[in-house]
Amino acid sequence: MLAILLPPSEGKAPGGASPRWRPGSGRFGRALRSSRLEIATALEELGGGDRRLLGVGGGALDRAREANVSVVGAPTLPAWQRFTGVVWQHLDVGGLAPDAHARAADAVVVVSALAGLSALDDPLPDHRLKLSVRLEPLGRLSSWWQPTLAATLDRHLEGRLVVDLLPQEHAAAWSPVDGAFDHRRVRFVGHDGRVAGHTAKAAKGLLARALVSSDDPERVLATWRHPELRIDVD
Repeated sequence: MLAILLPPSEGKAPGGASPRWRPGSGRFGRALRSSRLEIATALEELGGGDRRLLGVGGGALDRAREANVSVVGAPTLPAWQRFTGVVWQHLDVGGLAPDAHARAADAVVVVSALAGLSALDDPLPDHRLKLSVRLEPLGRLSSWWQPTLAATLDRHLEGRLVVDLLPQEHAAAWSPVDGAFDHRRVRFVGHDGRVAGHTAKAAKGLLARALVSSDDPERVLATWRHPELRIDVD
């Protein structure tokens, strides 16, 4: 069985519908409910957050604060529709064949600041929050989430081929346990030897799409190439 670990995106589609979001929603809700509620409560008590916490200003800050202050009970979209960033544009879940969508629904796990873990079709509210920030009184969210994510994610990944496409900032939130599963960390490197940025986000989405579109992910990992980047798998 395959698992693909993906980041969320800062860009998110607004709005949504039923079901309204509850901390116990989705595949990982039972395990993460109390932690999600702590995050939601902290955001509400901070009025949704300020420019420093959220990293935006003007109208974007107003929208983010309005969304963050009321995530519990907010309208939702499936995770793959909520996230609009480069990775998700190139994964293009809406354009997948039915069998590929089914594989993606089973395989994809998103590691994020609000929900902790989400499956592809899990309902999510509009929000803005990064794992790398300090959210008082909880502290830096990557470190705060680590004990809970370690237990929940390692249990979920047992027996799977795990393709890890998470950025470096997620390392403090989750580190794989040696031997617990077949873990493959993928990095995209430019011709200058540096870890690629924006282009790598697109490559992550394209690789994830290739993986869920095939019934042989090992072969995809061994043969998939990008025209501009070198792929390091370890």
